[in-house]
Amino acid sequence: MKAIWLEQSDGKTHAALKDIPESVLDEGDTLVSVEWSSLNYKDGLAITGKSPIVRKFPMIPGIDLAGTVKSCSSGAWLPGDRVALTGWGYGENAFGGLAQMARVNGDKLVRLPESMETRTAMAIGTAGFTAMLSVMALERNGVSPDRGEVLVTGSGGGVGGFAVALLAKRGYKVVAVTGRAAEGERLLRLGAAEIMDRDAFSQPGKPLTKERWAGVVDSVGSHTLVNACASTRYGGTVAASGLAQGMDFPASVAPFILRGVTLAGIDSVSFPMSSRGAVWQGLAQDLSPDAIMNMAVSLPLEDVITRAHDLLAGTVSGRLVVDLR
Repeated sequence: MKAIWLEQSDGKTHAALKDIPESVLDEGDTLVSVEWSSLNYKDGLAITGKSPIVRKFPMIPGIDLAGTVKSCSSGAWLPGDRVALTGWGYGENAFGGLAQMARVNGDKLVRLPESMETRTAMAIGTAGFTAMLSVMALERNGVSPDRGEVLVTGSGGGVGGFAVALLAKRGYKVVAVTGRAAEGERLLRLGAAEIMDRDAFSQPGKPLTKERWAGVVDSVGSHTLVNACASTRYGGTVAASGLAQGMDFPASVAPFILRGVTLAGIDSVSFPMSSRGAVWQGLAQDLSPDAIMNMAVSLPLEDVITRAHDLLAGTVSGRLVVDLR
């Protein structure tokens, strides 16, 4: 079978497309024939070695996968069942989805909704899953469409793009932030009411600025997250899930103690299995085929290493889904 294979020597990560035997796969009770995977920012970091994402070598990267069950020793799954896996350290601590086969623990798999194809599942993937968790966090904290505008940073990426589509579907007025002017038309099609340039948020700012946002979905971090918090309205909520600009948070406590702003951390890696099925059902219901098509571009496994470098260079828009059939 074909796989992206990562090895490390002299502190450097080396990535290659290789033919490997099924016997080298990790232990697990379920063997999945992988039909589609995806190329996420975290995968880009792993493949290029730009960040210590990978915890052991050799490694097959890929934090997402979708396909059909080939065999399951526990009896939890039947051959032919359509399943997806996101998170849980796959592609970091255990062999991931950028291979034609994966041996995983069956209790980490989710059954796909009847209406959802495996390609669609990977077009959504961790990015869409994280976006839905972010929207749920806003709603859980009382951010409703009648409260005012919602800001979405990093809208050119997967999390941001899906957040725009999900929020618009639920009736929110969405302001999308992107650094690529060419993205504006696509974001308007996804449901954004207004487009802002990321330069308005990416530089150091004041502890507090004029109140505007009822809620924020942020996948960027650093000064962008700080400025989003500083301009969030009294009692608003900021859902933070990413670090595209940086892991730092050079902020003041002012928005939190003077305006009662809530900073809600979003983790999709270890989100409880008991609730994952409901999230996927919500994604199947709320994301239109047009929204998904506007987000996803397919590529063969042979192009993954090159596109990983493009992803980190910021020249990729939306989602990259990988065909492993």
